[in-house]
Amino acid sequence: MLSQNERKAIIRLIHRQVVPAIGCTEPIAVALCVAKAKQLLGCEPEKIEVRLSANILKNAMGVGIPGTNMVGLPIAIALGALIGNPDQQLEVLQGCCAEAVEKGKRMIEEKRIDILLEENDPDKLFINVCCKAANHEAEARIKGAHTHFVFLRKNDKVMLDTAACTAATVEEGSVELSLRKVYEFATTTNIDELRFILEAKELNERASQSGLEDNYGHQLGKTMCSPLGKGVMGDSIFAHILSATSCACDARMAGAMIPVMSNSGSGNQGICTTLPVTTFARENHNTEEELIRALIMSNLTAIYIKQHLGTLSALCGCVVASTGSSCGITYLMGGTYEQISYSVKNMIANLTGMICDGAKPSCALKLTTGVGTAVMSAMLAIQHKYVTSVEGIIDDDVDQSIRNLATIGSKGMDETDRCVLDIMTHKG
Repeated sequence: MLSQNERKAIIRLIHRQVVPAIGCTEPIAVALCVAKAKQLLGCEPEKIEVRLSANILKNAMGVGIPGTNMVGLPIAIALGALIGNPDQQLEVLQGCCAEAVEKGKRMIEEKRIDILLEENDPDKLFINVCCKAANHEAEARIKGAHTHFVFLRKNDKVMLDTAACTAATVEEGSVELSLRKVYEFATTTNIDELRFILEAKELNERASQSGLEDNYGHQLGKTMCSPLGKGVMGDSIFAHILSATSCACDARMAGAMIPVMSNSGSGNQGICTTLPVTTFARENHNTEEELIRALIMSNLTAIYIKQHLGTLSALCGCVVASTGSSCGITYLMGGTYEQISYSVKNMIANLTGMICDGAKPSCALKLTTGVGTAVMSAMLAIQHKYVTSVEGIIDDDVDQSIRNLATIGSKGMDETDRCVLDIMTHKG
C-alpha cells in the first residue's frame, strides 16, 4: 500500500519529467545551455565553443529547429545566444522570429560557432558551452538531464560546480518504482490530484492537429488520413491512433513552433505516451476519470522504465513510451494489473533492439511502429495472451523483464550506438 508521502513523491516526479517543450529536446537543451552561458557573459558572444556527448550530437544533427525552416545544431546554438531565455527551460526559443533567424545565419557564416565531440566525459547527456566576448568568457554545463546545470562560471568566478553529477544522482530523492506501484498509484490516487495530466492531452492533441494543417516531414499522419490511407488502413480506431500520433511527430520533427508535453526529456516520448491513450479513450467512450488514470499509468510507466534505461540510450525512446501507452490502453479496455503486466511483456518481447539513429522526421515511422505494437499487445493481454519466460528475454517477473530491456538498451547496445554515430558522421 502506497503511503501518502510516496504518493506526493510520485506526483513531484511526474511534474519533473512531464513538462512542455518546443522543438526536439536535444538541440533545445543545447540552446538552453548557450542561453545560460550568454546570460552569464552579459552580452552577445563573439565566439561560442560547444562540446557535446555523442548521443546529443546524434539526436541534434537531422532535426528541424522551430521557427527557422532549418535543420541541426548551428542555428539552435546561434538562436540560444541571440534570443534564448534560460528561464523558459525547454521553451527557450519561444521568442524566435525571422529577424533573429537571419542574424543567426550570419553568425554561422562568420564561423563564430565551434561544435566538438566530448571525448572524456562518459555521460551520454553532456553539453558544455563556452561563450567569449572581448576579454571575458562564461561557461555553462548541462549533464545527466536536459535542464540540469552542473557547472556555471564567468571568468575566474565559479558560481556552481557539481560536475561529478551523473544521471543517477539527478534523480536523487525519487521514489523507487515498480509496475505494481505504478498501477496502484494510477488507479487509487484521488482523481483531483491527477487532473494536471490533462494538460498533456490538450498540448499533444493540438500538436497532432497542426500536423494535418501543413506538409510536415514525411507527412505520415496525413497519408494515413488520406483516401489512400483509409483505403489501405480502414477508418478504424487502430488507424486513428496511428495517424494522430504520427501527425504530432511529423510536425514536431520538422520544426513546427508548437509546444508538446514531453516525457523523460523527450517530446516524442510525450506524444507516444499521450495520443494513443487519448484517441482510444475517446473512441471507446471511456469516462474522463478513466482517461486521466490511463494517462498517468502510461506516463509513469515510461518514467519508470527510463529510470533503469537512462535519459539517452542506443534504444529508440518509442519502445519505452509505447510500452507506457500499451499499459494505458489495456487499462481502458478494462484490464487488471495482471493483464497490464502481460502487455508490458508483449511489448518488450517485440520491440527491444530498435535502434535510435537520431532525432529526425522519420521518427514518425518508428513511433507508428511502436504504437501499432502497443495496440496489438493490449489486445492480446486483455485476452490473457502473453509472451512467457521460456521465450527470449522475458522473465516471469515483469519488473525483471523491464530491467532486461534496460540492460540491453543501456549496455548491450553501446557498440551499436558507436557504429550508428560513425555511419551518421561519415556519410557523403
